[in-house]
Amino acid sequence: MAFVERVFSGVQPTGNLHLGNYLGAIVNFVKMQQTHNCIYCVVDMHAITQGVEVWGGPAELARNTREVTAAFIASGIDAKKHIVFNQSQIAGHAELTWIFNCVARIGWLNRMTQFKEKAGKDRENASVGLYDYPVLMAADILLYRATHVPVGEDQKQHLELSRDIAQKFNNDFGDSIRGHGFNEGLYFPQPEPLITGPATRVMSLRDGTKKMSKSDASDNSRINLTDDADTIAQKIRRAKTDPEPLPSEEKGLETRPEADNLVGIYAALAGTTKQEVLTQFGGGQFSTFKNALVEVCVAKLAPIASEMKKLMADPGHVDAILVDGANRARIIADETMRMTKDIVGFIRPR
Repeated sequence: MAFVERVFSGVQPTGNLHLGNYLGAIVNFVKMQQTHNCIYCVVDMHAITQGVEVWGGPAELARNTREVTAAFIASGIDAKKHIVFNQSQIAGHAELTWIFNCVARIGWLNRMTQFKEKAGKDRENASVGLYDYPVLMAADILLYRATHVPVGEDQKQHLELSRDIAQKFNNDFGDSIRGHGFNEGLYFPQPEPLITGPATRVMSLRDGTKKMSKSDASDNSRINLTDDADTIAQKIRRAKTDPEPLPSEEKGLETRPEADNLVGIYAALAGTTKQEVLTQFGGGQFSTFKNALVEVCVAKLAPIASEMKKLMADPGHVDAILVDGANRARIIADETMRMTKDIVGFIRPR
């Protein structure tokens, strides 16, 4: 059976969206609007899987949910043509997670490296939600029977789990699926990853070997989407570099993580390649390149920060966008849950 092509992706509302979130996810969300039917979700249920000190409590969660939504809209996502909503408004995310919990295997979850990283040494004190996070992610995607998911390298393992769960569900319930009119015995698709762009993994401005993160103690390690033009310029000019000129060939970046990071950022924001950036700036000093990078960053990001500020000043408008998106998402989700329950054998109202 041919599945309707649909893109699903979610962003956690944990605050301080930065350049890494923009280049690694949001900029690609905007591009995909031109070629795909898109569902973009603020995954607030995922946010609470860690301790309250991480996600900040109820007021902070609500504010951060609105901030991510504002970033989507300010960056160019069209919430009228596509669907933008927050996860907790759709009960199907939790319902399908339980069904998938009964399909997924303990051994599969034990192999998830991100749980080990986030739980740290005190794994016995981690929440069940953090452990089960990848199953909820599978439910997020498959509730809309999405065929494509834009993911960073750190989420590829979770997407593989989604594919495994889809396949096992189809195998376990194959006869019932065929009995409900799906002749090939396939109800859930196996979603494919979409990894695009020269800077899908943006690194810290202070250490090119570490991913750009909101949890870094130094605000100078990242460019926040809410930073104004002066702050952006100051952070880029202070970004760590090395004393050598920029190379003329991409191979010359292999042992220079900070240079590679800044060149990648320029390439992604300018819509070009690292090699084209080096052809233009190779052999020159970092000061010249940084001035050009400031211009590109400010041109791209300052208008987003300004629009986000306007949207955040009107929370009612942002909430209305989320409610409208949830109403449209619910139509798809409810149909998936009705058929899933029928396939499993749950009795429900007709």
